[in-house]
Amino acid sequence: QEKRIFTVQGPYPIIRRLLRARGWVERKLPRTSRQLEQHCGDQNKQRLQTAPSNGGGKQREEEEEQHDEDPSGIHDLMSYLARDQLPNFIWTNFLEAVDHQLLQEDSVLNHYARVDAFTTKEGLCLSLQNLPWIEQADPNTFFPRCYRLGTMDDREAFIEDFRLTAARSLLKLALEEAGDTPVRTKQVPNSAKGACWHRSHISHPKHSTARPGSPLYPELVEEALEVCKQHLSVLQHEDIDRRTPSPCRTCIDWDRFLQQYYRVAHEGAGLVLTRQQRKQCQNLLQSLAEKLPQLDMEGKLNIWILKPGAESQGRGIICMTRLEEMLQLAWSCTAPSVQVGRWVVQKYVERLLTIFGTKFDIRQWFVVTDWKPLTVWFYQDCYLRFCSRPFSLHRLERARHLCNVSVQKWYKTSPDQDPRVPSDKIWSNKQFQEYLAQLGQADAWHQVLVPGMKAAILNTLRSARDRVRFRKGNFELYGADFVVGEDCQPWLLEINSCPTMSPSSAVTRRLCANVQRDTLCLVLDRKDNPTCSIGAFELIYKE
Repeated sequence: QEKRIFTVQGPYPIIRRLLRARGWVERKLPRTSRQLEQHCGDQNKQRLQTAPSNGGGKQREEEEEQHDEDPSGIHDLMSYLARDQLPNFIWTNFLEAVDHQLLQEDSVLNHYARVDAFTTKEGLCLSLQNLPWIEQADPNTFFPRCYRLGTMDDREAFIEDFRLTAARSLLKLALEEAGDTPVRTKQVPNSAKGACWHRSHISHPKHSTARPGSPLYPELVEEALEVCKQHLSVLQHEDIDRRTPSPCRTCIDWDRFLQQYYRVAHEGAGLVLTRQQRKQCQNLLQSLAEKLPQLDMEGKLNIWILKPGAESQGRGIICMTRLEEMLQLAWSCTAPSVQVGRWVVQKYVERLLTIFGTKFDIRQWFVVTDWKPLTVWFYQDCYLRFCSRPFSLHRLERARHLCNVSVQKWYKTSPDQDPRVPSDKIWSNKQFQEYLAQLGQADAWHQVLVPGMKAAILNTLRSARDRVRFRKGNFELYGADFVVGEDCQPWLLEINSCPTMSPSSAVTRRLCANVQRDTLCLVLDRKDNPTCSIGAFELIYKE
């Protein structure tokens, strides 16, 4: 009569316990569904037991045991009496798992339909490409450039982006090299054109001067300068009549250019600038920085990250540096679980803020309680996830670059890891704020990071809302993943529906329990009492 019947599908013992404590009665699943849920729970438990121990397995087992605690049998009795009643509240791990015959007109469900528009890598890429048509916002200010390799237009745009990034990176590398090498003011003979020069053969000014005729010809830099100049003209809209060719459609032999760039960026070959070129590089990069929000964070090694378009938990993700290898992988059969052509490729954030020399990312929760009007709640607590090995742009294995708990649990902490990195590879945002204060950046959390994460989340939701199928009364809890640049700016990587609530550490044990408790306060208790506590949730947008 009070419409307090609920159903839980999936490993959510805390939700079950909290609802029972409120006087709600569980309508238990049919036996086949309960067996499936138990089977999934057993599989998860087995994975935790076989993975390297981080304390999470025992915590998970204890929590799953709690979900069957009913010493008096009263909950089982009430569930028996409610067996023919339709639930008023459904919490499930997947929308597809819901039997829609269970839904009443006023039932509350913890999912919306078609949220793949922003919760898959492919959907997020497409939605944010369309953002400038919907809002006065530039996704390049918060989302690393991303392309769907399965579509011809995106693939061609990626190839052009890779080439342009290589040209910019070459100018950065040349300037970096110029800090340690003599600046040539005299032209090098034509016979030296196209020659490469290894760092080990470059004369340092305090030891000697460059030998006359040494193959230090700056042709590669000259080509990169020309490409970047043309790109700047395009960015400044000087090509508005469309007669100016694309910078990548110049007469440059791009295959040769990229092979020589690889030698400089990844094999140690050196560059020498004339004094005039040095000034040109500095001015051109400064002008490009005013037009390209990602110029600084993209670094100089042109690293990109390939991701299967609809996978999660870090499956199939790989970092790469060579264009031809990326295109070949995306169209090969080396990853049978990925549909051909369903890869996305995204610019890797090379200039990262690290903690004790280790990469980390941030898992940030938020809840949408309505799409019309769009209503968004931001959770003020979050946590950091660390990699198992020190950060390096020259070693691209997963243990150094993918922070997902589901990836890192398979790796032991390497001997060269800073001992101050937590053994369970998790920090709370409070610990992170203390670390920032030690760096002299005490205000960065509240003045840069949090506003940046909120803006990225809101712009993403606005870009996708026309594709989401919403149902009044429903809600959904999401987990957004961010990395942090050297300047403390957050960069959105992805948004997860059904973020994991299985604790892998003492920090996540506490925070995951809190966010589930506060979500129930937000979506249930607040209906009856608008002034009730909603814990750490903050309303950040209501249209």
